[in-house]
Amino acid sequence: MPTITVLTPVFEGGHAYLHELYECLSGQKLPGDWRLEWVLQEDGQTGKPLEAVPDAPWISKGAGRWGGAARARTMGLGRATGSLLRCVDADDLLPDQDTLARDIDVLQSNPSYGWTVAPFLDLYPDGRLEPGPHPAPGPLPERVLLDGAKRRIPVMGTTLTARTDLVRLVGGWPALPGYEDLAVALFCEAVSRGWMQEQPGEVYRRHPAQQTAGAAHKDEDERRLRQGIVIDRAEALHASGWRWSPPAD
Repeated sequence: MPTITVLTPVFEGGHAYLHELYECLSGQKLPGDWRLEWVLQEDGQTGKPLEAVPDAPWISKGAGRWGGAARARTMGLGRATGSLLRCVDADDLLPDQDTLARDIDVLQSNPSYGWTVAPFLDLYPDGRLEPGPHPAPGPLPERVLLDGAKRRIPVMGTTLTARTDLVRLVGGWPALPGYEDLAVALFCEAVSRGWMQEQPGEVYRRHPAQQTAGAAHKDEDERRLRQGIVIDRAEALHASGWRWSPPAD
């Protein structure tokens, strides 16, 4: 049975909205005989965030030593069984019941494509939804995300749905305190073709307690450093000329 894995890192104190995400994922309508697997990985070993959602056969819960979101995702990746992989943060949502189905449909219809991304909606505490920046829908031109990243964030990295073996091949999430989710999209772009969805793929919750709202995340010197590390690696992948292709059936 084909499977799409949704991977969510979560830490104690960062799980206030996790049950909402559980309900959102429970309502996803997948095409054909596809099934959903939710890999929930605590960044830490308290067990408390994992108690926020019930046990179910489609949910895989795990915990590990604290190390940040990138390491939690990597630990969770070890339990992912799906051929497609999507990361959704613990305080975010999918905008409708067909979000994952759209990603599946694109990658099934375009077997030579390695990944797809989508527009996102910012959700503010007063309930406002505002669209974020994104390229035009359809097949993405080469380097459009990388060139865009040198000016501003071109897409939200957590809208990426990619073939799981491709994520593994590009090394997954770099060990950075931020920007690691967009990094994977840039690395996938460097070695494979991608598609931009027309409809939103994520509701990104803006709230005072989110890590990206903290002073440390906004430090300009760190921001330039982590962005530079990712862009340099993506440029090196482009320069290598290596291209990923899906395995033959």
